[in-house]
Amino acid sequence: MSAKAKTLTTSQSRRLDYSPVMLRGRAARVKATKFGRRQFLHLAAGETALLALPHIAKAQTYPSRPITIVVPFSAGGSTDVIARIVAERMRGSLGQPVVIENVGGANGNIGVGRVAHAPPDGYTLGIGQWGTHVVNGAVYALPYDLLKDFEPVGLLSSNPFLIVARKTLPANDLSQLIAWLKANPDKASQGTTGVGGAGQIAGILFQNATHTHYQFVFYRGAAPIMQDLMAGQIDLEFDSPVTSLPQVRSGSVKAFAVTAKSRLALAPEVPTVDEAGLPGFYLSFWQAFWVPKGTPKNIIVKLNTAVMEALADTSVRRRLADIGQEIFPPDQQTPEALRAFHKAEIEKWWPVIKAAGIKAE
Repeated sequence: MSAKAKTLTTSQSRRLDYSPVMLRGRAARVKATKFGRRQFLHLAAGETALLALPHIAKAQTYPSRPITIVVPFSAGGSTDVIARIVAERMRGSLGQPVVIENVGGANGNIGVGRVAHAPPDGYTLGIGQWGTHVVNGAVYALPYDLLKDFEPVGLLSSNPFLIVARKTLPANDLSQLIAWLKANPDKASQGTTGVGGAGQIAGILFQNATHTHYQFVFYRGAAPIMQDLMAGQIDLEFDSPVTSLPQVRSGSVKAFAVTAKSRLALAPEVPTVDEAGLPGFYLSFWQAFWVPKGTPKNIIVKLNTAVMEALADTSVRRRLADIGQEIFPPDQQTPEALRAFHKAEIEKWWPVIKAAGIKAE
């Protein structure tokens, strides 16, 4: 073939490459490629959805195994007793066992930390209170954030403190107790659950209000404190009615006052601090449930529903009332209400605690 023929053939070939027929062919290939890409993306999305189905199904069938409630104190104390009463009723709503796990130590910080670092799957709840979720944040350098590392489930109940003492203490009312403390500076002792514990905070505020001073003895929980108070090993305690009222009624310890504006319906014979000579010394101890941050909202709703059903149960209400607990009204039992309440308590108490110079060593 001549050079001219070769050139013509090449030129014709180039024209053929860009002819309408070839352009339509290229467009078809491009369209096919785009269709293939779209089809691939649809398939990939479908596969991802299929992979997610077990997780969705798992969330929808929650709970499918036992649930653990971590109590950050030893067995027998007020927080433990309240958790057990509520947990027993929650079993019926959730259709699964609800197990109590006592994780004491460091004034509740170890147990609360256990909840903070648990998987956010709804199978680990934590019961906390004024001490663990308010006071500890002001006196300890915590490895978790009390507001950011937990999801609120619901408020349970509250109660004031009882100021109680060993039965052999030479004082028969609050005024006489204050006078005795002033006459014996640094000789008395008060039991409390750890450095910076709620009982110690109450004791320090009490000393500031009465211009007295005494020593603190630290324990892992409320139950051993009461045991030593009954045995006369320590002199006084700021305690929950759940552990102290049975001992007051049996004559094993003395009760001087309740830290509230009104008397307890369960113990009308115990005067208020106003009546006993220390007006305005009000302290309330509340309890609530939290789960780890990131727990799905539908699981929190199921847990909150179980809590509210428990608190509406006549038997549960009676048992909590028998130990001096006041149940929060239904509109305050929601996760949103607990979130707002918790934040308000921190804003109220942290400045007071820090101004008093209270700090765990």
